[in-house]
Amino acid sequence: MSLASRQSCGLLRSMFALRRSVNLCLAVLLPSAALAHPAQGGFVLLLPTGLYITGGCLAVALSVLIVAGLPDGWLTGLFTPRRLMRTPPLAMARRIISLLSLALLAWLLWVGFNGPRDPLSNLLPLTIWTLWWIALFTLQGVVGNLWAWVNPWRGLHGLLWGDAPPPLRLPARLGHAPAILVFLAVTGFALADPAPDDPARLAAFVMGYALFTFAGMALFGADDWLERAECFTLLLRLFATLAPLRWHPRLAIGCPGWAVPQRDVPLSLGLFVIVILGAGSFDGLNDTFWWLAQIGINPLAFPGRSAVIWPTALGLLGANLALVLVFAACVATGHLALRAVDPAAPLPPLKGAIAHLAMSVLPIAFGYHVAHFLTTFLVNGQYALAALTDPLAKGADLLGLGQFYVTTGFFNTRATVQAIWLGQAGIIVLAHMLGVLLAHRAAVVLYGRGHSALIAQIPLAVFMVLYTLLGLWLLAAPRGA
Repeated sequence: MSLASRQSCGLLRSMFALRRSVNLCLAVLLPSAALAHPAQGGFVLLLPTGLYITGGCLAVALSVLIVAGLPDGWLTGLFTPRRLMRTPPLAMARRIISLLSLALLAWLLWVGFNGPRDPLSNLLPLTIWTLWWIALFTLQGVVGNLWAWVNPWRGLHGLLWGDAPPPLRLPARLGHAPAILVFLAVTGFALADPAPDDPARLAAFVMGYALFTFAGMALFGADDWLERAECFTLLLRLFATLAPLRWHPRLAIGCPGWAVPQRDVPLSLGLFVIVILGAGSFDGLNDTFWWLAQIGINPLAFPGRSAVIWPTALGLLGANLALVLVFAACVATGHLALRAVDPAAPLPPLKGAIAHLAMSVLPIAFGYHVAHFLTTFLVNGQYALAALTDPLAKGADLLGLGQFYVTTGFFNTRATVQAIWLGQAGIIVLAHMLGVLLAHRAAVVLYGRGHSALIAQIPLAVFMVLYTLLGLWLLAAPRGA
């Protein structure tokens, strides 16, 4: 089950109408679709999503053809930002905000251990899985690197150690491999643990992660550890490169994705981006009827998360390994195709090509993250607001909301459900189209202008079209568990 959506599991299972609505709200409705209303009043969409999925894939394929016909100079101009005023570093302000963030995290951990046991009433799981994992991650890709300000790690490290050199050095040959392993471990906890949204259990995990991070920073230095081992600082920084705005050292604005790295990209960083995409895709696959059938589980008689710990963990690793291999094979096939057409064409090292072209899947990973968690945020965002006004579930009303009720009525009408699914599908298609543009920009850097970049990019373009199909299918697939 997805990272944040398992928080609302209790609600969805207790309300049959809502469960059916959420499970089927991804089945988009044709204009002449028939309607069905169960006894509880939930809105059920019956017709398949074939036309919409086909349209999305054709839009991505068409963007490939358009990019192929445009002059390379146009693409260079598109990704050239307008640089405005220089912004001050505000190092002291960042340190103070970081310390305040750490204090907030400590208080949330206390709430996790001592607050209400219901994940939908306890502010810790709602903050981690909804306000941070969904809302902040989305804002990173829209308005820029907010995490650089609210990161709770740097302030304490600077206060305790300042600029003193660390006792150890993180071996350069490891690259970003530590961040990949840490990210897989955290994702494994979120997907395979029996109760990752239990407040006390989550508090213990977050506390352990915080201590692990501070220990790594103390031993290997804040910059090295946060950039190469602390997976979320790295992930959020990468998502921030998709934003049209960059705030430091100079305010700049341009086409979304203009700041995505395109030169001197290490292979380990490219693999990290592919793993982000693979983990997000498996998160969407994990509770589909198809996946449950593959592991021998009846989705209508789910035995509990404890029964699928190892299939989930192995599935996560297998999905990422398969995606890395498929992506590498696409890049290698592009090399072979270019060599067959033009034996004299210079080819970059395969590892370098994989690393640079992997940056083009970054918007796809971000787009799927936003689309996948949209429905969860619409519900759990309201629970988070209710918990903010009454953090200890003792009847307080700190925000003055009065009598506050969580509503799920938008899952019960044709217009709102259709708008939600089309919004999700549109996000995925636009993200893939941006990926196509970034892939062509990288191909020009790697193979030069003209036909060489186009030929080498063809297998990757096919990969992106097929991944669009997969992403839209994951949104529409019926779910169990």
